[in-house]
This record gives sequence, C-alpha cells and structure tokens, in this order.
Amino acid sequence: MTGSLDLTFAALADPTRREILSMLLEDDMAVTDVAEPFKISLAAISKHLVILARAGLISQERRGRVKWCKLEPGALRSASVWMQGFGQFEPVDLDAFESYLAADLPGRTPLASKNEIDNE
Repeated sequence: MTGSLDLTFAALADPTRREILSMLLEDDMAVTDVAEPFKISLAAISKHLVILARAGLISQERRGRVKWCKLEPGALRSASVWMQGFGQFEPVDLDAFESYLAADLPGRTPLASKNEIDNE
C-alpha cells in the first residue's frame, strides 16, 4: 500500500497534474485537448499523463487514432483511508473536492450532482 500512496501523493504534488485532474472532472478528454490550455509541449503533457496513470488517478484508452484520458476517482480512496488514520481528516467527499477545485481554479464550474442528473 505504501508504494501506491507514494505514487498518488507524488502525482498530486505537481500543480499541472492537479489541473489536469480538475479538467477530467468534467469529462473524458483527448490528450490533445488536455494539452491545449498549457504552455508546455505535448511531450511534457504526455509525461504528466503517464505519472497520473501509473498512480491510477487516470486511465487512458485509444479510440481510433485518438488517445483518451478518464479520471479514476476511486484511486484517491487509499490516500483518504491513510489520512483518516491520523484522526484529523474527514473522508474524501468527491463532490466537495470538485467544488474546491472549481473555486480554486477560476473558470471551472462544478459538474451537476447525481440528484440533478436523476431529476432531468
């Protein structure tokens, strides 16, 4: 478990990777779309994506010629359980995490809640 925690926290330590995760909260994205808002090369973004995938925070799949990225929110579960062991941290509430990212990253809006989707 320690190895996976190390990978998770190392992946989350970089602001570019955290921004990528917040982008993927909205929907799956093609690698080129992930790279678009950043002022770094596609190769650099690809390296960030590899780190996120190794940590299990995202998955990638090829659809035709395009490589797509998908958020894997369950990957944060082990980090949440570990932090709860200190008694100072609440369980990770992914809705609250999404709201935090939306507030922290201007221009991002939270996704519709499950209740809002069910009521449509």
